[in-house]
Amino acid sequence: MYNFEGKVTKDKKGKKDKPVKKAVKKAVKKVLKKDNDFKAIELEFNSLKDKHIRLKAEFENFRRRKSEEISRLLQYEGENAIKGFLPILDDINRMINTDKSSEKSLKDGLVLMNSKIQKYFDALEITTFGEKGDLMNPEIHDAMLTQENKTSEDGAILDVFEKGYRYRDKVIRHAKVIVNKK
Repeated sequence: MYNFEGKVTKDKKGKKDKPVKKAVKKAVKKVLKKDNDFKAIELEFNSLKDKHIRLKAEFENFRRRKSEEISRLLQYEGENAIKGFLPILDDINRMINTDKSSEKSLKDGLVLMNSKIQKYFDALEITTFGEKGDLMNPEIHDAMLTQENKTSEDGAILDVFEKGYRYRDKVIRHAKVIVNKK
């Protein structure tokens, strides 16, 4: 047996206690092995901790960059719309500054501008709605007045004050209309 100081004691017959010595050696090996395992686990933990910190920092940088990019896009989001209207504004300025003041040239200029605006709206996927003869739909039409017309069906649009506009599938402005009520 071993005493508290780690010295081998002798059994009752005076022989060294071998099984105890083997058990102690085994226990020491286990402790050393556990110590090595603990060091390996500690190294692995530190490595994973470092990877986690780096990944977290990388994600924060990515999020910051995306936020800045979106902010820049939103800051200048209307730029393309403005660029699309500049040629139309140029035509208006030419009409104002022209020496020809005949009604025909003025009307021709307005027709040209209207066609340019329509082409631009088509490119932006902006469509109009609210035509005479269509049926009233409260989701896209605002009834300004009701009139009675026996030749048209009930709920039909008789006249249009302002056309409605739809951007892709979203209504931008409701059409203001006169509706038939029988």
